[in-house]
Amino acid sequence: MCGIAGHIDFAQSAEQGQIVLAEMLQSIEHRGPDARGQFEVSPSVFLGHNRLSIIDLSDDSNQPMIRGDLALVFNGEIYNYLEIREELIGQGVQFKTESDTEVIIESYKKWGRDCVNRFVGMWAFAIWDDAKRELFCSRDRFGIKPFYYIHKDGAFYFASEMKALKKSRLFQNRYNERVVLKALHLGPFGADSETHFEDIKSLVSAHNAIFKDGQLTTSRYWDIDFSNQCTLKSQADRIEKFKELFIDSINLHMRSDVEVGGCLSGGLDSGAIASVVGQKYPDVNFRTFNIFYEGSGASDVDERPWVNQITDKYPTLKPHFLSPTDEDLINAFDRFAYHQDVPVSGSSPLSGYFVMRLAAEHGIKVLLNGQGSDEYLAGYMHAFYRLIGNSLSRFNIPESISRMAHHSKDQGLGAKDKVALLARSLYSSITDEQGMAVGQLKRKFAYLSSSIAPDSLVNYPSLGQSRFTEYLYHATFSSTLPTLLHYEDRNSMAFSIESRVPFLDHRLVEYAFSLPDQDKIYQGKTKYVLRESMRDFLPSAIKNRKDKKGFVTPGEVKWLRGPLKHLTEINPDGLPMLDPNKTSKVLNAYNAGDNSNAKLVWRLATLNHWMKNNGFI
Repeated sequence: MCGIAGHIDFAQSAEQGQIVLAEMLQSIEHRGPDARGQFEVSPSVFLGHNRLSIIDLSDDSNQPMIRGDLALVFNGEIYNYLEIREELIGQGVQFKTESDTEVIIESYKKWGRDCVNRFVGMWAFAIWDDAKRELFCSRDRFGIKPFYYIHKDGAFYFASEMKALKKSRLFQNRYNERVVLKALHLGPFGADSETHFEDIKSLVSAHNAIFKDGQLTTSRYWDIDFSNQCTLKSQADRIEKFKELFIDSINLHMRSDVEVGGCLSGGLDSGAIASVVGQKYPDVNFRTFNIFYEGSGASDVDERPWVNQITDKYPTLKPHFLSPTDEDLINAFDRFAYHQDVPVSGSSPLSGYFVMRLAAEHGIKVLLNGQGSDEYLAGYMHAFYRLIGNSLSRFNIPESISRMAHHSKDQGLGAKDKVALLARSLYSSITDEQGMAVGQLKRKFAYLSSSIAPDSLVNYPSLGQSRFTEYLYHATFSSTLPTLLHYEDRNSMAFSIESRVPFLDHRLVEYAFSLPDQDKIYQGKTKYVLRESMRDFLPSAIKNRKDKKGFVTPGEVKWLRGPLKHLTEINPDGLPMLDPNKTSKVLNAYNAGDNSNAKLVWRLATLNHWMKNNGFI
């Protein structure tokens, strides 16, 4: 895990090019403290790298790595590099290192741009091909690793974080009003090429880019193929296949030349990962990390009793806990916000920040985390509306009633909640994901802009699939997950930690999308295929948990009314993209004790903080 940067700009001198690259690398030094390399690999072509050593710790694997006409800078891990390496050796390739970095270069030599289709992993990389006089760039299938760029006037600058691109002569400090409003009202922001800054773009997940002769072209190299449906007839067989793929993913993600630890809440996802490690790696002491909060209502934000059930079952799991104090929150917030580069739409990423700090204090450089499962395996309650909506749209009333009954029983819904479930399911039955998102913009919060229509902030195209499947796809690729991965990457790299996500092995995701709906939600139980595949691994209480919690925080109310109260000192006139009267109404109600819009107030507070720190107000 590392930080990459580079530029191709014929309008500046070689000396200035080296200075700018050094400044870019310095701004993201936290991503790779173990080594730094920067070269002018060809006239006016500069590549730089900050290294966090994980695979092959020798200096021979430092970057930029140069082999003949090729020069590479790479951030990420190719988990199946050993298998690819053996295949290439069988075809006569001779390697000088034991690294996955060299495997990328040799794969590119052998298969060209198609090499990325062979990789299982997470990556953002750039290869300068001097023979072709072009820069080949690629980002992994889910956008786990970031790749930002500025392309203007025939020049191209790229980096792992937006803050590095502020060093470019091309950067002009202007915020992107559309993205700012989308993040404020919806939360998700990180799926397409737009960012919070007008000049800075993001290479979209599962895309390659070619920069040649001043022109940039991008192309998608992978997507879910919905025509590939699982042919296994028995649900038991399908569950067994999921288990095999999941365990194989964890085996690949455990490859490392440094110690691997794990984030561990008491939930199903991180619990499944830790339990597989505990059972399959009995000789490995696997350190885990969790956050809790003390004080009134502490039971709502304390997962230790659940964590203890897992660690009691597997003694080689060594739990570590931290309870951040008010002083911790005050002292950490500015640094946390600086590393995120964008306004943070909820308080839970701050908990993630403290998890990474705790792991770093114990010398951990690699962590396994549970991101991804909720999105493609239907872990969120919103998935039920779409599932029932599927039945209603087909006028299958018995199936609709059965699904509603199972969900109501499993969640203990009262009469009022059942009516709400029916209403949302009916709405889902006649509305696609685009319409659902726009409807959420208009209903969930007061829409605070008077200049941009909410319809223009959303782009969830129809895929020709069921409402349920399209919801899972867009949660994975268009809304929730891309934003969570942004927070995950920035929090981990703030402490020079590589965060790995075994649920995002693309083979596992492809398989999950090939499964019938009942393997994801069955008789009211979410993520059914995962629960059942982990029957012999997880404590039964964890396997059967019904509540959905991650690193829960009391942030939007307790923190903003306590240690972070200074963030709510907002002048609505300083947020020019918003209607000041509407904004004042929301803030005044919150200050008078109304918590109904607490999440929106958090977003306003972090937006205001971001605007100030970027010189917009």
